[in-house]
Amino acid sequence: MANKRDFYDILGVAKNATDDEIKKSYRKLAMKFHPDRNPDSKEAEEKFKEAKEAYEMLSDPQKRAAYDQYGHAGVDPNMGGFGGGGQGFGGFSDAFGDIFGDIFGGGGGRGGGPQVYRGADLRYSMEITLEEAALGHETQIRVPSWSHCDSCGGDGAEPGSKVETCTTCHGAGQVRVAQGFFSMQQTCPRCSGSGKYIPKPCKKCHGVGTLKSQKTLEVKIPAGIDDGMRIRSAGNGEPGVNGGPSGDLYVEVHIKPHAVFERDGEDLHCQMPISFVVAALGGEIEVPTLSGKASFDVPEGTQSGKTFRLRSKGIKSLRTALPGDLYIHVLVETPVKLTDAQKKLLKQFDDSIQEGGAKHNPQQKGWINKVKDFFN
Repeated sequence: MANKRDFYDILGVAKNATDDEIKKSYRKLAMKFHPDRNPDSKEAEEKFKEAKEAYEMLSDPQKRAAYDQYGHAGVDPNMGGFGGGGQGFGGFSDAFGDIFGDIFGGGGGRGGGPQVYRGADLRYSMEITLEEAALGHETQIRVPSWSHCDSCGGDGAEPGSKVETCTTCHGAGQVRVAQGFFSMQQTCPRCSGSGKYIPKPCKKCHGVGTLKSQKTLEVKIPAGIDDGMRIRSAGNGEPGVNGGPSGDLYVEVHIKPHAVFERDGEDLHCQMPISFVVAALGGEIEVPTLSGKASFDVPEGTQSGKTFRLRSKGIKSLRTALPGDLYIHVLVETPVKLTDAQKKLLKQFDDSIQEGGAKHNPQQKGWINKVKDFFN
C-alpha cells in the first residue's frame, strides 16, 4: 500500500475536481497510454492500468467518498474496502466508449433513440426545346408521392394489433458490441434502427406505414438554363425514416436538338445558304433569331464559310442576364439542275471571268502557287 500513488495525482486533478474534469483527464491519459498505441512499451501499459484503476475508483461516488476518507485502505478489498475486481471494465467501458464514439463518429450512446435517416433524393429527366430554355418555361410534372397508410394510420401494424418496443435494443435502435477494450455501437439488426417491432405488419402497406402514389408539381424553368443543369425541389424526394427529413427532387434538364441553331453557352450558331450572285454582288438577307427575323447586309465578294456576328441575338445568361451573340456561317450555294440556256449564260460569264485574269479569283491563284511550290 505504501508504494501506491494517489489517484488524484495519477489523473492530474484536484481533490475537489468535478466528475466531468475527472472523466476528461482520464480520457486524455487513456488515449495517450493505450496499449494499442504503445505496443512495445511496458511503461505505457502500467500507466494505462494505473489511470484505469484511478478512474474506476473516482468515477464511482461511493468509492470516491471512501477513498477521500480512508485513502487506499477504503477501497482495498483485502482490507474490507470497495473492490475493483468484481466490476470488470466498469467505469472504464463507460468513458472509453465515449472516446471511441468521438473517434468513429458514433452517436446515440446510452441516451440515444432510434436512428433517424434522411430520405433518398429523386431525379426527374425533362426534355425542353431551345426556345423554352432561352425564354423560360413553366410546366407540370408527375412525380412519386407518399402518404400515410389509411389502413394502419401510418404505424405499420395491422388494424387490431400493436407496435411493440424492440426487445433486442429496448427501443434505442442501436446495440453496443464489446470486443476487448473496444465498445462499438451498431444499428440494431432486428429492428434496423427503428426501435420498434411489428408482430403483424399491415397488409396494405406491408408494415412501411406509407403508400406510394403520384402528385403533380409545378416546375419553373428559368430563362437561360443550359443542357444538363438541374433544378432542385426541396423536400419532394422520398420520405425520411423514423421522422427524418424527406429527400429532394432534382429535375435534370435536357435540350432537344434544334433544326436551325446550335448552342454554345450563351451564343448561337446558324448556317445560312446564299446564292453565288448575292455572294458576288452583295445584298441584304433575312436571318432567323429566337425572337423573330433580323436582316443584315452581305458585302460584295463574300466567300463561302464567312462568319458574321449579330450582337445580343443569342441567349441571355442565367447568371448575368447578358445576352450572347448569334453567329451566321455563310454557305455559298452552287445552283443545280440548270437549263441549257442557263448553262450557256454561265459559260459566257466564266469566259469573261477568265479574260479578267486572277483578280477575279484571288484564292484560286494563291492555291495554284502553293501547288507549284509543292511539286517544285
